[in-house]
Amino acid sequence: MMFRPGRQALVLGISAMFTTFLFSVSLSFVLKAYVAMDDTLATALPFIAAAQCLTAFSNVSCLLIELKMASSDLGRIASSTAILCDLIGMTLLVTTISVLQSRFEPRESLMAVSSAFLFVVFMVYVVRPVILKALKRIPTGKPLGDQYVFLCFAGILITGFYTELIGQHFMFGPMVFGFILPDGPPLGAPMISKLDLPIGKFLYPTFLTTSGLKTNIFKIDLRSLWITAFLITFSCLIKIGAVVIASRFLNIYVHDAVVIGLILNARGICELLMYNLWRDGGVLTDQEFALSVLSVVGVTAIITPLIKLLYDPSKQRIPLERRTIQHSKRDSELRILVCIQEQDNVPSIINLLEASNATQESPIAVIAVVLEELVGRATPMLVAHQSTRTLQPNNSRSGHIINALRQFELCNESCVTIQSFSAISHLQMVHDDICRVALDQNATIVVLPFHKRWEIDGSIGTVNKAVQNMNIKVLDKAPCTVGILVDRGVLTGSMSILNNNQSIYRVAVIYIGGPDDAESLCYGARMGSHTNVTLTIIRYLLHGCDSARERKQDNNLIDEVRQANMENQNFKFQEQVVKDGVGLAASLRGIEKSFDLVIVGRNHQAFSHILMGLGAWSECPELGIVGDLLSSEDFGSTTSVFVVQQQRLVQGEKLMKRMRKAVVVSHESGHDLSPVAEFGTA
Repeated sequence: MMFRPGRQALVLGISAMFTTFLFSVSLSFVLKAYVAMDDTLATALPFIAAAQCLTAFSNVSCLLIELKMASSDLGRIASSTAILCDLIGMTLLVTTISVLQSRFEPRESLMAVSSAFLFVVFMVYVVRPVILKALKRIPTGKPLGDQYVFLCFAGILITGFYTELIGQHFMFGPMVFGFILPDGPPLGAPMISKLDLPIGKFLYPTFLTTSGLKTNIFKIDLRSLWITAFLITFSCLIKIGAVVIASRFLNIYVHDAVVIGLILNARGICELLMYNLWRDGGVLTDQEFALSVLSVVGVTAIITPLIKLLYDPSKQRIPLERRTIQHSKRDSELRILVCIQEQDNVPSIINLLEASNATQESPIAVIAVVLEELVGRATPMLVAHQSTRTLQPNNSRSGHIINALRQFELCNESCVTIQSFSAISHLQMVHDDICRVALDQNATIVVLPFHKRWEIDGSIGTVNKAVQNMNIKVLDKAPCTVGILVDRGVLTGSMSILNNNQSIYRVAVIYIGGPDDAESLCYGARMGSHTNVTLTIIRYLLHGCDSARERKQDNNLIDEVRQANMENQNFKFQEQVVKDGVGLAASLRGIEKSFDLVIVGRNHQAFSHILMGLGAWSECPELGIVGDLLSSEDFGSTTSVFVVQQQRLVQGEKLMKRMRKAVVVSHESGHDLSPVAEFGTA
């Protein structure tokens, strides 16, 4: 991300940083020459002006996470731009400190810069390989040993001491040491968890408190306040203007460019740290330090509500057409986005994909998103893996999953394509990645994992509430049809059928009525054309209710499916008449172990009488009443359940208004997930 930021981040970062530096520093000298001010302020004003050009990645990342924009298009552009600015800023800082420490002696300055460069080279090409080799000895899944924690803290002290010896600030060494340490498990994640309590809960609040105690607002002169406020406001506007002008060459809309400019003006801990160092070094007096701290608070207080007002990530994903199985053209390509969190779910997912009946006339495009929880990393990432039809040697969890999908692709070479992504994010925000990929890749249906995991004895092993919240958010915001797969494959020991002619996959469709059941029926009808799939459609009718007029659309759809399967020996159709929800539940218990997969719609609002008495016992609202009943532990079934919700579209004027407001960031290629794909290809 630092060395391959992409064209957008490169242009925006350089434009924003150097334009702001040029105009802000120039303005500071103009103010010094023509405006009466304190001598201390006149000395500090160029330093304050120069600080405005910096964009700290940690500040931007924290702001984006707080605003839930880290996974949005603009959030990714701002993150990669901030990383580039941080890299440039650190390089300039190292050079500046070297010059100041050598007292402007050219030879000593050159030696200081060279020693800093050699230190970085040594850490990257000598220390990092040694660390990576040592980490291979850590058993997978085992807790991090105390010796590794000790070595990390010793490395911090040693690198800090060494950088002081070569004429740099002591923070430079630990910062480089942190860059070369691998993130995530087995080292990064445990270190983050160990440091969270002493640093996040104690040292960080203590630092903020001491900074506040040093800030004496009563020493601020009113004239100095207005001069500093004018300079900082001017610098912020210049940075926004530089981003807007540069965006004209990148096909980014002006509205988006303004939001990116506001994000790049984020202030936070990095500025406070720098101002404290300047205060200790005598660059800032008490008045200038107080003004600088107030500027951090003021800028943050202004840009945060402005960003919320100008940009709402949830309104950016608006499909312009129907993306459902029911409304797809006959023999069109079926694009399935599958979200995979556990390796144990792969066989059931491949069964579902295989049963979807990929043919040369109606191929299947699988977009696989491997969900990896963000641990030990500063910002979410969406990694686009290389598309290849060969298996890759990879011992990682995501590597095993991707290789299994590629094996499925190799068994269906002429009619299946696989595109793989890894969504590394917090589970409370990963729904943004899922919806974004679904929209960019024109997905017809999204397949989500269930938040409960079964053990082999039939009991519930683990319950992940974060996954449940993710599913609810995707159901609410998805630009296409959504299905939740309740995987019970472990209870029957079922493996992938993978074109095995001796394997029969038994599928049932529960039909009560409504758009969701219509979508599940159309998906089931597609499966029924597979030679290894037996399809049973079970329609439930309410006793004593003649609703032929209301059910006309349902009747037509079912008749069409029955007509298409007249010669299919593996097709069955049943009608069940029930009086209420109790009768429905009793009937459903009769199919507990008769099928491998049951497909059912999520909602049946117009058919509430047939569900009477069941809603009060529902535990998982994302599955609907029938789906929750079939997935209940008390139900005792070994059948996997696939709950389908047809795409929800906002109708009428509200849809047109949202479509007009929709902002689609222009990418540099068709399905390229810029800027992520530029630096995220693995």
